[in-house]
Amino acid sequence: MAKIDKVSPLAPERFPDLPRISGVTFAAASAGVRYSGRTDVMLAVLQPGTSIAGVFTRSSTRSAPVLDCQAKLGSDPSQGAAILVNSGNSNAFTGHYGQTSVEVLTSAVAEAVGVPAQRVFTASTGVIGEPLPHERIVAKIADLKAGQTDQGIEAAARAIMTTDTFPKGSCATVEIEGTVITIAGIAKGSGMIAPDMATMLVYIFTDAQIAQPDLQNLVSRLNARTFNCITVDSDTSTSDSLLACATGASGCDVAGNAAFEEALHNIMQDLAHQVVRDGEGATKFVEVRVTGAQDDREAHVHGMAIANSPLVKTAIAGEDPNWGRVVMAIGKSGATADRDLLSIWFGDTLVAENGWVSPTYREEDAAAHMKNDAISIRVDLGLGSGQATVWTCDLTHGYIDINADYRS
Repeated sequence: MAKIDKVSPLAPERFPDLPRISGVTFAAASAGVRYSGRTDVMLAVLQPGTSIAGVFTRSSTRSAPVLDCQAKLGSDPSQGAAILVNSGNSNAFTGHYGQTSVEVLTSAVAEAVGVPAQRVFTASTGVIGEPLPHERIVAKIADLKAGQTDQGIEAAARAIMTTDTFPKGSCATVEIEGTVITIAGIAKGSGMIAPDMATMLVYIFTDAQIAQPDLQNLVSRLNARTFNCITVDSDTSTSDSLLACATGASGCDVAGNAAFEEALHNIMQDLAHQVVRDGEGATKFVEVRVTGAQDDREAHVHGMAIANSPLVKTAIAGEDPNWGRVVMAIGKSGATADRDLLSIWFGDTLVAENGWVSPTYREEDAAAHMKNDAISIRVDLGLGSGQATVWTCDLTHGYIDINADYRS
């Protein structure tokens, strides 16, 4: 993976002060999975009774860790759980060696921390097609066990980075019937980002109490509105996973609670936005809002066609309000559109309406908006009530530089 020396210009000022989550501890270490001296493995240990829900990449070439995690969802929570993640190597497209690595790692963690192997969830991120040197990770498991602390979540966030230029974290608290519920999440992701689920690693922890089926339903619904609404480069990864873990330590059942759902949604959306802001080579954060579609699904299709278009993204990088490229993207999306009903805005500037440039349009107004770090494109199709919002970034030469050197 290319060494990243420059932090994204869209990065937050600092990593947030994430709260301790009762019932989970963390540790990170340098295992030398691909590079010596780089923190590249993290272990989280969760108390008995923890509910775990997940959504995963639907890539047909998904990795052995993804397949293993999918098979373990819904397993007996009574003896706790553990999550082991490494960066530097994705353990994907490695044949039977991939599954062997998963079995070796899950067995080693299970023995070290005293949880069943069926409750050890692993993830790997990095280069595809090279056998994972799992023995290097096994050699660090004793250190990871000894280093467990409830203050280790930032170190965990840094350990899972690949081409990320900054660690990603988000948190929230919500009071329910006099009990304060705490939620904290971390994520990695920068390139190979496109919905299906979304291509990244995400780990969310809360002390709320909620049964696994209820948590699974909630996470799946919120995923559709957050991580499945971002794209950096339209490429779906082989490895990416989201796990949400509810330790139950607060004793407060949040099933069906609207305030908890809103707080969890806000964290998932914040982490999704941070991934876009760290898009490889990104200099602009772009929101694409589509209204007036025949239904929400078609609105989403149109939104992703605009957000994934290299021509749209390069125009944004060049600060060019080239609305013709938006028209092109709508036309190729495959969803229903009528040229003569389209309206397009860049920021607050109405650019086109009724199938033609707006008579009030002044290019200097739209060009001024394109100089911002945050860009808004809005399209109304004039067909119905369907709507969707998706997020992306611009496409610059930095994307080529990072990915051309990715394996060096």
